[in-house]
This record gives sequence, structure tokens and C-alpha cells, in this order.
Amino acid sequence: MRALMIEGAERSSIHEVAERLPGSGEVQVAVKHVGLCGSDLNTYAGLNPLVSLPRIPGHEIGAEIVCVGEGVPAAYAPGKRVIVVPYTACGTCSSCRKGRVNACRYNKTLGVQQDGGIADRIVLPHGKLILNDSLPPRHLALVEPLSVGFHAVERGRVAAGDRVVVIGCGMIGMGAVAGAVARGAEVIAVDIGDKTAMAVKYGARHAIDAAKDDVVARVNAITGGDGADVVIEAVGLPATFTQAIDLACFAGRVVYIGYSKAPVTYETKFFNMKELDIMGSRNATAGDFEAVISYLEHLDHAPDDLISKVFPFAEADQALPYWAGHRAETLKVLIEF
Repeated sequence: MRALMIEGAERSSIHEVAERLPGSGEVQVAVKHVGLCGSDLNTYAGLNPLVSLPRIPGHEIGAEIVCVGEGVPAAYAPGKRVIVVPYTACGTCSSCRKGRVNACRYNKTLGVQQDGGIADRIVLPHGKLILNDSLPPRHLALVEPLSVGFHAVERGRVAAGDRVVVIGCGMIGMGAVAGAVARGAEVIAVDIGDKTAMAVKYGARHAIDAAKDDVVARVNAITGGDGADVVIEAVGLPATFTQAIDLACFAGRVVYIGYSKAPVTYETKFFNMKELDIMGSRNATAGDFEAVISYLEHLDHAPDDLISKVFPFAEADQALPYWAGHRAETLKVLIEF
């Protein structure tokens, strides 16, 4: 069978690879759609320290069941459409023992620590598949990235009436925008250029162009000088890490989805003076996936506007180079089988 493989920095091509049949408790699925993630782009650029090469990328996957192994429940029948949960959980580390399996110490995400989904077929435990025949096939691949943003909203305990700043309006940030709006929050979207326009379309009340505006001054003006109840950082730069602290109100919450590739220097007195709750956010839970599925099922318009470009699988080797050259105007690149 065929698979896209990242062979080295800025080198990817389609290869013939061995097909695996499902064992006990496993399901073989035919991949239909895969969204490319920032982690895939970093792997392609040679900037992902979690990845050893060569690697088959892709963990935002919509698929269809082909065949099943022994012991798989009858509901997982051939022809059923599924959303892939791309993380693993050891079941024994401190995170898993606390029920927070999304933050498993030994997690191996598809396309990162193990080969991913840009292949004709993949085999997975049936417990990593969410059955769904209600969403259109293309939209199945949108669920995982939006779930990551929804999880950050859950971590931040966002509630109706909260003023929430989302820094970064890429796909993960869009999930945070949508998740916060769905909870009745007043969302302030921050990014460079017109990237906040999509956030406004999905319910953000305010848009700030960080290239033109004084972000702290604008947020203070919007909030009557208080600052935001919750700040969600979805960029991963030192400047936005520290800015999140500046934007938070006294007794506010800060949630980091992105992680900075360089050291960050803080004025730590504000942690104490504001008595901030500062949280990391990793991956997503089953509840987050279900929340996004419900959100998409009830959305008043098709979310195709979140998909910037679609490549057929035969041209999959062109997808990462394209995104690398068009980052400013690209929200989501999708590969369609």
C-alpha cells in the first residue's frame, strides 16, 4: 500500500509500505481524509524534537472501517465511518492514574512518536475509533484539531459571561474560539493581519491585529481596564507567553496550548500579585471530541471555510511544501483519498 513519508528536512515522498491486518481487538480502516497539523509542518522543517525520521505523518484522521479482528464489538462494522483518536495512554503513569489520559507521560501520538495516517490503510485498537455517520466525511478530519482548542477552554473553566482572549487564530486557536463562544463567553481574538476574520465569523466579538494595535491597551479598553478572565495562548512564542500574563485580569486564568521553542523570561511577581491560575493544555479528552462533534452537527453553516486547500493523495508530497510556502494565508490543509 502507499504512504506519504517525511524522509528528512524538507523531503517528503510517497512510498510503498507493508500493509498490516488487524489483530485481536483491532480494526483496519481505509483513510479518507487527513488534516495536516503544525507538528507535521515542524517535522517536515526538521524542527520537531519528538520525531525520528523517516516518519509517516498525520493524526487528524477521518476513515472508514475495512475489516476487524477478533473481539471487536459488532458496532464496528465494515463500512462505518470513524474519527480517529490519535493518542495512546499507558494506564499506569501519574496522569493516567488521575484519569487525565490525554496527558499520559508516555503518550505516542500518531505521526509523531509513531507512524501516522497519511496512508491507504492503518490498523488501530477499536477503542481509538469514534463511530460517526452524521458528519460529512471531510469534516471528520476537523474534529481532532478543534478538540484541542475545546480542551483548552475546558482547562480554563470558561463560563458564560467570561471575557476570553485567544492569542493565535490558527486551527487550534479556532477551536478555542469556537469552544469559548459555545459556552457563552465574550471572545477577543488576537493575531496578525486578517487571520482574525475567521474567528469573528465563528463568534468572536472583537478582533485585534497584533501587527498594528497595542494588544494590551485594546484588551484593557474592551474590558474596562480589568483584563481578560481567561487568556488562551495558541502560538508558542516567548512574546505571546509573557503577553498572556499581561492580558489576564487579577484572579484570572491563563492556558498555554502552544509551547515555546525558546526560553521564556517572566516578571513572576504578576503570578502572585494577580493570583493567577496558570495551566498547560495537552491533546484532548473523549469529552472534548464529543463536544466538537455536537458543535459541528449543530453549526449553522458548513465548516468548509476552515479548509484552505485540499490535495488528492496522489499529490500528497506537495502538501507540506505548499503549506511551508503559504503559512500566512493557510488555516488547514487537507489530504483526500
